[in-house]
Formats: sequence, C-alpha cells, structure tokens
Amino acid sequence: MSKIVRSAFVLAMVSIPVGYAQAQEKVDEKRLSDHVKVLASDEFEGRGIATEGEKKTVKYLSEQFEAAGLQPGGDKGDDGKRGWTQAVPLIKSSFDGPVTATLGEGKQAPKTLKQGEDVAILPAQTDDTKIAIENAPLVFLGYGVSAPERKWDDFKGVDLKGKIGVVLINDPDFETGKGDFGGKAMTYYGRWTYKYEEAARQGALGLLIVHETAPAAYGWATVKNSFTDDQFDIIRDNNAGVHVPLKGWIQHDVAVELFKNAGQDFDALKTKAQTRDFSPVPLEGATLSVAFNAKHDKIVTNNVIGFVPGKKQADEAVIYSAHWDHLGVGEPDAKGDKIYNGAVDNGTGLASLLEVARLQAKAPPPARSVVFLSVTSEETGLLGSMYYAANPLYPLPKTAAVLNFDALTTNGRAKNISPFGNGDVSLEDEVASYAKAEGRVFTPDPKPEAGLFYRSDHFSFAKAGVPAMSFGLDGARDLVKGGKEGGEAWYKTYVAERYHQPADEWSADWDLSGVAEDVGLVYKMGSELANSDKWPDWHDGSEFKKVREESAAERQ
Repeated sequence: MSKIVRSAFVLAMVSIPVGYAQAQEKVDEKRLSDHVKVLASDEFEGRGIATEGEKKTVKYLSEQFEAAGLQPGGDKGDDGKRGWTQAVPLIKSSFDGPVTATLGEGKQAPKTLKQGEDVAILPAQTDDTKIAIENAPLVFLGYGVSAPERKWDDFKGVDLKGKIGVVLINDPDFETGKGDFGGKAMTYYGRWTYKYEEAARQGALGLLIVHETAPAAYGWATVKNSFTDDQFDIIRDNNAGVHVPLKGWIQHDVAVELFKNAGQDFDALKTKAQTRDFSPVPLEGATLSVAFNAKHDKIVTNNVIGFVPGKKQADEAVIYSAHWDHLGVGEPDAKGDKIYNGAVDNGTGLASLLEVARLQAKAPPPARSVVFLSVTSEETGLLGSMYYAANPLYPLPKTAAVLNFDALTTNGRAKNISPFGNGDVSLEDEVASYAKAEGRVFTPDPKPEAGLFYRSDHFSFAKAGVPAMSFGLDGARDLVKGGKEGGEAWYKTYVAERYHQPADEWSADWDLSGVAEDVGLVYKMGSELANSDKWPDWHDGSEFKKVREESAAERQ
C-alpha cells in the first residue's frame, strides 16, 4: 500500500485522538517572534559553534528552559546533579592560509579556479595539515554510487589511488523520475555526505561534486557559504576511513567545459550515468592541482537539554528537538553584511521548541518524560543529534518518538501541513488525523527529490530506529491567503535569496499564525503520545523498521 493510500485509509479509520479536545493554552505568536528576534540578532553573531555566539545562545536557551519550569537534562557535575548542557567534543578543520586550485585540460592552457566561484574546496578533514596535490588525473564516476542490493556500481573496479573523482549530485533517477532509486525521491545515495564517504571507501585521493541547482535543491551561494569555511566532525579513530584528503564542489559550467576539453559531452555522460551499464570514464588530459594548509583543533560545543519527568512511565520519553546553530560570521554579501543570522533557519525552530517547553511545563505532569533537546552542529552534519543518539539521556529503545522543528515558514496559515521529508513512519498518519480534526489536510513532502529527510536532526534518531520526523519549510503550503501559488513563491524566494545567506533575518512583518498553528498541532500530538502507552513505528518497507524491531523486547 502506498503512503498516500495508507494515509487516506488511516484518515477514514482514525477518530479524533483521545484528549485532543481538552482545553490547552495556545502557542503565542508574539513569544515566537520575540525569541527569533533575540536569537537571530547581530548580537548572537549567527550562532556559530564554539564562538561567543554559542555562549550567548546556550545561556539564553538555558535561562528560557529554567524559566519555563523544566529540569536540567545535561551532563552531571561533580555533585551528581545534571546541568543544562551536554558537551559535544568535535574536531574543527580550518584553512590555514589561501587555497590555490589549477585545472589542467589537455592542450588548453592551465586554468586557475577561484575558490568560492569556480570551486568550493573544503578544509581537509583527514589528519593532513598540508594538501599539495599536483596534476592528479580526473575520472568521471557517474553518481558515485555503490549499491549492491540494487545491483548498481558506478565504480566497476576502477583504481582511484592518486586520482580525483567527479560525480553528479542526487540519485540516478532524478532526471527521469523512475528507476532503481525510488524515482524522484532522494535516497541517502544522493546526498553529498554519502558520496564523500563512498569515495573514501573506494580509496580516492579526492572527490568533486558537480553542482546543479535543481538536483542539489539549493543554489551555488549555499554551497559557497556552507563548504568553504570551517568544517566539523565527531572524533573518530580513523578519519581516513570516511574522509578523502580533497573534498570539493565544482560549478556546473566549469564542469561542462572541463568535459568538453577532455573530448566528452557532459549531458551525454550524464544520461549514461543514469543506467547500471555506466562505467567510470577517465577525463583524458584533465588534471587538478590543489594546495592549501589545514589545521585541526579539538573543540567542545554543547547540546542544551531540559525535561519534564514522567509521573508514571518515567523511563520512557518523547523528544522535541531543534538545532540552535547556524553559520556564524562569514564572507560578506553584496551589501557587506557578513553575519549569517539564521532567523528562519533555525530561529523559528528554536522559538517553537521554547514555546512547546513552556506549554508542557505548565500542563499537568505527563505519564512519560518529555525531553526538550536543542542540538548543536546540525549545519555541519547533524553532529549534535548524532552525539545525543550515541549518548542519550533516555535509552533510545524507550524513546517513543522524536518531533523535530527545523526552519518553519513565516507566511501565514495554511490549509495543509507537510513533513520535512517523507519518512514512511506511523507518526505521519498521526499528523494526518490531527490535521483532519482541525479541518486541514496532511500532504506528503512535495519535493522528495531534495532529500530533506536526510538533512535534519530527526535522521540521527531514525538511523537508530527511533520513529522520528521533522516539521519545517516546504513548497507545499496551500495558504489560506495566497493558495498554493503563494506558498510556492515564498519557498522559492527564501531558498534563492535568504537560505544560508546573511539575508535570513528576523522581520516584524512576518505572519507567524501558520507557525503557531503547526506547532500547536505537533504539541497536541506529542502531549497525547506522552500520556499514552503507544509506540509509533516504521511502516513495512522502511529501512529503519528492522533496527527498531531489534529492541522490541525492551518495550514490552
């Protein structure tokens, strides 16, 4: 049964949830706005991790959790009592000086590639402190996928030692909408994180991802702002096992010319790469030279955690989450603004988390414990949520669900509500029933090709089997005022002009009635779950169902 048909079936069979009609204080739009105004102010310096901006953010969140009436849920101090923060140790990799990159194209004169314009080279996340690559051969590797279960191998025995791969972003199905990777819906194979990891497993010297706006789901400005600055990772025993020495993106037009000068047609090879018959293609005469120095520092950033203890099933938990970090201070935009305030992403999510915390703390004590988790380092690879999932306050087998807020829309009420990435989880059926009770409808993620499910903190929990979903911006909002056209127009404008750019700032003109309505729905659903003995689950066919089933005995 498809997810859409299944949801329709659930809507027909599920009545209004028990306790739904109980009087509850509503989410306060002004409080939402006031929180974002503070957290996205220039004073907080873009909430970069391990900065003064982090200190101010952590202080603000801790104070708000305490004022709401939560109990601290972070690390234990010498006195055995918990504080508000959970320390998350990371490795910070940075450039130590300029980056030089030169493209050799056979008989053509060597071409200097400008960092941030032609390419986006990342600081080395291996242990290397000096990268000095000279004339490394380039090999086109299609989509850079090795998926034995789908009988798919873009590498087919190629020796990548000393070579740099060039790959396409997203899945082989993206262009046609059909095939072995679920059609338009992105799998994890389509994510840039996977492609770098697989390149490391294949023994490559480096990997360049060709940027295209549609399959990446964001423009070059996002790539430039996200990947040319400091990069972070959890501390690993073997960095080389997951990181290649050279990671980067290359502009589409630069790549097309590169292929042409190597005697290849980019579009033709791209079409070929969409079939399992594809084999690696050496780009004859094409080489890349890159030089830069890197430094690696151990840093400690923090998750902020508060909770309301359960009165009956205190060892079980429902988690609300939102990431607090953004990009900090970076390259100035055309107006000279260099503070990446992150008002929508994720000031709105933080404000939502704080409002739900306030409402939950004022409500009668729940049967299950309710955790409020503001995680660090989402923008650098979901590292804060990954760390909590490995070091949880409550064991994950007894965590009923994770409800995550990430970048909510600020354009008013909508007739529908959509997930931030389709997850094939029963929580989506629950959202549908609550929406129906409000005279609204649940609609699946309209842009599954963007891979949003793999791009927010709920994914760290999903990988561990915990039923989880995110609520955030999308282009499916059927606005009460403006309809579907208005919702899509807002989404496109935000992604093009503000997402991961200094222009993502708080505005007094925002209409947060839609945020309040959506967050209120999520709170009602979470509250009902926290006062029940229900265990949400993954639908049959989900890649996470088996992981959850392995811990079933702990929920008996």
